[in-house]
Amino acid sequence: MVKDAFDRAHCRAIGEELRRAREANNWSRGYLVSRLPSGIGDRTLLSYEHGSRALTMLRFIEVCHALGVGAPQLLGVALQRARLQLENLALQVDLPSLIADNTPKYRPLTIWARNKLDLHPGGIVAVVPAAVDEMATMMGSPHSELTAHLARFTPDIDHIPDLF
Repeated sequence: MVKDAFDRAHCRAIGEELRRAREANNWSRGYLVSRLPSGIGDRTLLSYEHGSRALTMLRFIEVCHALGVGAPQLLGVALQRARLQLENLALQVDLPSLIADNTPKYRPLTIWARNKLDLHPGGIVAVVPAAVDEMATMMGSPHSELTAHLARFTPDIDHIPDLF
């Protein structure tokens, strides 16, 4: 059982991303459960996806493996999408979406994103906290504000390249 608001927020974020990954595969909960060696039931998976029950690290890795997604990537995207602990994350940024953004204050990011897209034709890049800090300094923007802006361009988990 999830105890406090901090834990609930994290469990909901992870559960939501697990559900997104399962649905991206067009799998039912029952099908995913059948792929898990641990033999959990549909209701247990449902409780994970709803964030009402916390996963152990080993169970989280098992579910991610069955889904065909990297656990580090799924965790990072879940936290980023939920806007949790952004200052500690390597933000995954969808470059075409950022290029299409018309927010005047962040127009210099459009140039950066176009140049990055030439180097990363897949359209997704990870921006580490130190790089966000340098970008914020260059733009005269608070780090937290730029981090929140970049987090708006979170790609779908199935588009993020594996780190390992």
